[in-house]
Amino acid sequence: MRVVIQRCKQASVTVNEEIVGQIGKGLMVLVGVTHGDTVEDARYLAGKVAGIRIFEDDQGKMNLGLSDIGGQVLSVSQFTLYGDCRKGKRPSFIEAARPEAAIPVYEAFNQALQEQGLDVETGIFGADMDVSLTNWGPVTLIVDSPARMTE
Repeated sequence: MRVVIQRCKQASVTVNEEIVGQIGKGLMVLVGVTHGDTVEDARYLAGKVAGIRIFEDDQGKMNLGLSDIGGQVLSVSQFTLYGDCRKGKRPSFIEAARPEAAIPVYEAFNQALQEQGLDVETGIFGADMDVSLTNWGPVTLIVDSPARMTE
């Protein structure tokens, strides 16, 4: 499992010209699921997202997390995080989990964030989404679940 975390001042996701998820300051999180990912992977990454300290304190140091600043999360499923561009000009997406396997893991990720007291907005899994954000900093990080870190 892989997430791309972007610190943002605001973010939204639109489907068919209707806003389906919107946040103020917080984290825009793109979520990719690959074969064999589990609810445990989702919980691990949710813990990382909930606890990551990438907001500045009074000293200008990245020392604060989401709960410290009253931040929100916009979570968007993103199968292209497992796109393989090593051969040819067209990416291969065979490493991305099929929806029947990915949806429960993605939903577990969002639920785990909510269980940690975070305000979580989402896109619509599998929909053609327009995502907008103001990346703050910019700060963008990529985090993999432990099983993927050793590959």
